This record gives sequence, C-alpha cells and structure tokens, in this order.
Amino acid sequence: MYALVEFKGKQYKAEKDSLIQVDKIDAEVGSTLTIDSVLLLSGDKVVVGTPYVQGARVQAVVENHVRGDKIIVFKYKPKKDYRRTKGHRQEYSVLRIKDIVGA
Repeated sequence: MYALVEFKGKQYKAEKDSLIQVDKIDAEVGSTLTIDSVLLLSGDKVVVGTPYVQGARVQAVVENHVRGDKIIVFKYKPKKDYRRTKGHRQEYSVLRIKDIVGA
C-alpha cells in the first residue's frame, strides 16, 4: 500500500516504513506529524481524491535534519571582468512513514 501526499507544496510517494526527504520543517527529531493532504491511495483498489481523499491521512516521524550536496553558482559577464562564485546547501528533514490510514 502506498499513498501520494502533498506536503509543503510538493508531492511525495509514501510507503509504510520508507524514508522521504522533504524541505526543512521546524520540528524536533522524534516528533510525530500527520499529513492530511493525500492525493491518491493505492491498496486493494486505487482511490483518487478530488483533490484530496476524504478521511485518509499519513503519519510520519521526524528522523533527522540533513543538508544536501553543495551547489556552486557562478555568474559572469564576458569581456567585463565580472565574476561571482557562490555556494549553497539546501536543508532537508528526513521523515519515516509510520502508518497510512485509508478512508
């Protein structure tokens, strides 16, 4: 059984005991989240929401907070001696899916 959920404007495939990496949230490690915006629920039969499946929810636990790989941003203008280098690391939260409750 799996569910497609919308969390912070992005969509994720959630299966029981799987890990998903979402944009960083302000929650402590070990705290429990309930995601009510379930777009699709797949089990014995597929239930598609309009836009969300009524009564379905996904329960998750915050496992860790991590940072992604470094991305180098390099800007330049040819023939003008303009060069700028900047680095960026995106912060993520890792969620473990504990349970998928269907309608």
